[in-house]
Amino acid sequence: MAYKETVQEMYAAFGRGDVAAILEHLSPNVEWEYGASPSEVPWLQRRQGRAGAAEFFASLGELEFHRFEPKALLETGTIVVALVDVDATVRKTETRFEELDEVHIWHFGEDGLVARFRHRADTLKQLRAWQGSSTD
Repeated sequence: MAYKETVQEMYAAFGRGDVAAILEHLSPNVEWEYGASPSEVPWLQRRQGRAGAAEFFASLGELEFHRFEPKALLETGTIVVALVDVDATVRKTETRFEELDEVHIWHFGEDGLVARFRHRADTLKQLRAWQGSSTD
């Protein structure tokens, strides 16, 4: 299976709320949100392993998604890059934010599992939504 198809399957599983199906595609030692700077935003935390990735998905309970649309997947070698439109509200602050072309970077290992994952997003906008201030 091509890596791009695996990423498509994971996004479909996300749409169904099937986190277990996503975790099956991750290395037991996956680096989740690799290279990210420290943040108080729960879903933008660096995490390690499948358990850490599961914590990430649990943290998304802080959000009400209005739209989550992977609209382009680009594959080269063992890397898949996804452009995703996101429109969500932080439940605790009722602050809405929108990300157009949020970048998701999926690195696959020799075993065909995701070894590293990272969002490239407007972290300031998401932090402001988490804190309940303007996202403009």
